Amino acid sequence: MAAQYMAIDQHGQTYHGLTRPRADLLKRLGRRHASKMYIDGKDGQPKHIGYIIAGHWLTVYRVEPWEGRS
Repeated sequence: MAAQYMAIDQHGQTYHGLTRPRADLLKRLGRRHASKMYIDGKDGQPKHIGYIIAGHWLTVYRVEPWEGRS
């Protein structure tokens, strides 16, 4: 099964069912350019957490099945 992703923008709008986060978000927002969005990790190194597309600051999350978790 291919990995599934979701994204949440700065306003709380969600985007579900992403299999290729960058390409799928660009298509849904009708855009062709995305900039990577970073935060500082605990070790001080930058961590890529999502994309900035047309004024949307989108944090991307991997979605995993709940079953088998304890």
